Amino acid sequence: MSVNLEYKGQLAHIRLDRPQAMNALSFSILHELSERLEEVARSQARGLVFTGAGDKAFCAGADIAELTGRNLMAELDGAALGQRVFNRIAGLRIPSVAVIHGYAFGGGLELALACTFRVATRNARMGLPEVKLGLIPGYGGTQRLPRLVGEGRALELILSARTVQAVEAEAIGLVSRIDEGEPFEIGRRFLEPILKNSLCALYFAREAVQRGYGASLADGLRMERDLSTLSYRTDDAAEGLNAFVQKRTPTFKDC
Repeated sequence: MSVNLEYKGQLAHIRLDRPQAMNALSFSILHELSERLEEVARSQARGLVFTGAGDKAFCAGADIAELTGRNLMAELDGAALGQRVFNRIAGLRIPSVAVIHGYAFGGGLELALACTFRVATRNARMGLPEVKLGLIPGYGGTQRLPRLVGEGRALELILSARTVQAVEAEAIGLVSRIDEGEPFEIGRRFLEPILKNSLCALYFAREAVQRGYGASLADGLRMERDLSTLSYRTDDAAEGLNAFVQKRTPTFKDC
């Protein structure tokens, strides 16, 4: 398999395992990734870590050899497939982190953008180089990057197709932090303090931020109000409030 899934404690670990091609995303790998994501969604995992095999790349992007000689409908179907798979990542109820070590270009960066968080090692290099090929990003890059770093900066990165190094990526908010070590352990360390909290609260908070981001302030506040009210109805909220009053650590059950 070119997409490996393992469970380690409370975490699911998806590793792109095609190091001889710098973990490039062929269409068959996208289908395989979709299957692994469905397994994760059905599992008891509380967080997901994405890594790539080998030392050179997290994911170098699409498999360019597959992109030539297709008709219009095949090209449309290919973009739809990539968007569908990456939307599945973004739509998971558990938080996810992409650990970017080495290259993350094109579809590889778009995969990382679909995750809740991104962490980079110091050798990370990332970008959306599609315009160099006379193309544009098709797996969500033109939509998710502006929401993360702002419209002006996203336009500059996409239209110049330049490579961003880890230090700049952290400075502009493309990645949350720079860390060193074995990639899965980097992801585990990042998610550890987050996963001490209730998954229900984490999900409601993500929904409030992400759904409200593109809305007006008034609409965003209404979404926050409704989701905040809904969060009070969970058993975890009762446990958290009681634990605070009783000066003890809460025991959440994610419900």
